[in-house]
Amino acid sequence: MIHLSIDIETFSSINLGKAGLYKYVQSPDFEILLFAYSLDGEPVQIVDLAQGEKIPFSILQMLADPRVIKHAYNAPFEWYCLNKFYYSPLEQWHCTMFHGLYCGYTAGLAATGTALGLPEDKKKMGIGKALIRLFCLPCKPTAKNGHRTRNMHYHEPEKWNLFKEYCKQDVVTEMEIENRLSAFPVSDQEQRLWELDQRMNADGVKVGQELIEGALYCHQTITDSLMEEAISLSGLDNPKSVQQLSKWIEQETGEETADLTKETVKSLIKITDNDVVKRMLEIRQELSKTSVKKYTAMKEAVCLDGRVRGLLQFYGANRTGRWAGRIVQVQNLPRSYIETLSHARDCVKGRKIDALKLIYGSVPDTLSQLIRTAFVPSKGNLFVDADFSAIEARVIAWLAGEQWRIDVFNSHGKIYEASASQMFGVPIELIKKGNPEYALRQKGKVAELALGYQGASGALIAMGALNMGLTEEELPEIVRRWRSSNKRIVDLWYSIENAAISVMKTGQAAGVKNIIIAHEGDYATGQDFLTITLPSGRKLFYARPFIAQNDWGKDSIQYHGMNQNTKKWETVPTYGGKLVENIVQAIARDCLAENIKRLSELGYKVVFHVHDEVIIDCPKEYADLDRVCEIMSQPIPWAQGLPLGADGFTAEFYKKE
Repeated sequence: MIHLSIDIETFSSINLGKAGLYKYVQSPDFEILLFAYSLDGEPVQIVDLAQGEKIPFSILQMLADPRVIKHAYNAPFEWYCLNKFYYSPLEQWHCTMFHGLYCGYTAGLAATGTALGLPEDKKKMGIGKALIRLFCLPCKPTAKNGHRTRNMHYHEPEKWNLFKEYCKQDVVTEMEIENRLSAFPVSDQEQRLWELDQRMNADGVKVGQELIEGALYCHQTITDSLMEEAISLSGLDNPKSVQQLSKWIEQETGEETADLTKETVKSLIKITDNDVVKRMLEIRQELSKTSVKKYTAMKEAVCLDGRVRGLLQFYGANRTGRWAGRIVQVQNLPRSYIETLSHARDCVKGRKIDALKLIYGSVPDTLSQLIRTAFVPSKGNLFVDADFSAIEARVIAWLAGEQWRIDVFNSHGKIYEASASQMFGVPIELIKKGNPEYALRQKGKVAELALGYQGASGALIAMGALNMGLTEEELPEIVRRWRSSNKRIVDLWYSIENAAISVMKTGQAAGVKNIIIAHEGDYATGQDFLTITLPSGRKLFYARPFIAQNDWGKDSIQYHGMNQNTKKWETVPTYGGKLVENIVQAIARDCLAENIKRLSELGYKVVFHVHDEVIIDCPKEYADLDRVCEIMSQPIPWAQGLPLGADGFTAEFYKKE
């Protein structure tokens, strides 16, 4: 095989960060400025397309040649950009960013280079962002620049030459990263899944533009009205300012206000006897009930054909390999509680603000609940939405061999009631509405949501236990009862942790259930990983692992990764429950991936997916929910005995049932 490494620099008047790759490239003024490449690691060549140079014919042939693997750091960008003018099949591309994510590193060429410890001559040039702003983005017309809206190569010839060096250096960095990771290649099945994901992102999903425009109009009208009322009531310049409003409330009531968080405002509304202050707080509450950022994001990203593309980032979640949301963040959409969604949508499309107020009360809250419904199927189609039922609970039960839980999922599936029954020794038949024992269901529910990954009282509180009518004094007993009822899951935490520590100490691989833990490295490239091989054959990677003592003076596994709080590459501690969480979520991800492939092979068009849910854009005559759920519930060859189940709905717009 021949390897062709590529980096390009481009121009478009569309904002790449806000609108996404696909709308950016579809802009009529999009062009490729520079094309840098290297064949099989040879010195990097650059083609200055902006100055009229042509890509060599032999290289153009290689773009379409199946015997030539094309590499780029963010390959979807190069692939989609080049295919606007040339021809290069997706299956011939390998993405080095994905390879880095697969091996436990972070995203970003510079960040990955730093994490890998690349020498200075192999790192990305730090001046790149300034050069991209100069040549790749429109510029503001001023008298000084002759009122031009774009900087060309001839305006800054010295910086243009530096820009070309920067482009070449990106190829050098990409090749070095790929070389460092070469001993740990991406599996064929993950490469095929990456290709399927790119096609799904490129196809996109249709959005209801009339609804989006109506929502933005209603929001602006209501906001203007509320702001006008707030200014009239308070005399403040900016009633949205926490500082100004807090000071005003103190002046009006004589009481100091520590903050104006959602909960504080809710509490103050209940206790204040000052009608003007109460109304000001209600206005603040109303204004904060929703943000139209997601509607704005859809409007920014929608292409000429009415579709939004690039909603998901493949392998976006560190270690587990789950997808991450992009542009609209479909994994983080508000829930809807309105029963008459279709009518509410019609009111928004018709900009009937008075009707919205009369029927639904809060307009901002209504707009928030309708965000999901902005995603719609193609003309003449329906959405078939199917969701795995309690997939993580099923996976951990199967992995640990917790038979009573497996029996629940193979029968009635009422895990909250069954958990409460096990914890408190009450027949499950009594835990039903109308019986005093039904109160135990809430304890079973919060325990199930919080305790599966070695959480204790703190995890219960974080899951909202105190807001569910439970007291802090009750929590340790709930933890004790849950662990006593799930001894095999508890044993799984400690077995995984002990195996990982043993592997690090002895260098010998260890097996726990269907999991293999190993310490793998490559002396030539300096790579060092703790790896966990899943039942699917996919590996999870923990970079540069070592053993250190934890806060309790015990041996614990630590590795280098992205700290989710600081967003920095640093030492990250882990433990049995956390490793089990990674494993369970990764297996659940593999179950979803397996079914996306199954559905696609059967001709179903998955337009996007959220957590453990697939959304299919399907002609009405083929919109068979039972068939889709049956497909998703079928056994997976590498997960024999895993009790899978799915449920869902068909609809004319996306929603959450």
